[in-house]
Amino acid sequence: MEINNLEYNTEREKLIIPEYGRHLQKMINHAVAIEDRNERNKVAKSIIAVMGNLQPHLRDVPEFQHKLWDQLFIISDFKLDVDTPFQVLTKEKLQERPDPLDYPQNFPKYRFYGNNIKRMIDVANSWEDGELKTALTFTIANHMKKCYLNWNKDTVEDSVIFDHLFELSDGKINLKGSSEDLTDSSNLMRGKKKKHSGSTSKKNYRNRGKKRY
Repeated sequence: MEINNLEYNTEREKLIIPEYGRHLQKMINHAVAIEDRNERNKVAKSIIAVMGNLQPHLRDVPEFQHKLWDQLFIISDFKLDVDTPFQVLTKEKLQERPDPLDYPQNFPKYRFYGNNIKRMIDVANSWEDGELKTALTFTIANHMKKCYLNWNKDTVEDSVIFDHLFELSDGKINLKGSSEDLTDSSNLMRGKKKKHSGSTSKKNYRNRGKKRY
């Protein structure tokens, strides 16, 4: 064999989806060149079958079939004109930018509370005044205090939590001047300290007896 007849990959047509290999891309190029539409449809279905054989456990799943047809059009550079059981994928549709996701930003000023707190406050606002609403309100306030301590890792006055609760509830929940105190900071953080000390002792136990260098 003469060296001049060697064919290098750098000189070949670029593979659009390399996972399927060069032979399948040549098959699709051949299908694009077929003039008879009926014959072109038959060849396209045969190519889809070959693509599906690469993952036989998925080839009969409708969503996977849709993906195969989309990839068929992509590899053909959208030049293949055949009948498809799904909506034809166009280059414009493929290049469309997805819509930005709407992230909840209910109160970015107090992110350390989390968005669930705002949902709980909204629920409390919808309840009628009474013992149940009062109990829920103080449960929310205690949880806010715990979230604040997790973020600040220090003490916090109940009045600060009451002010934040008043603000986040649009002034509908007012515990300012309440005679009832929230749970003590040390009690709120006790579970976290136990968990931390337990993991430390477990670590020390694993390290017991090991040589140190």
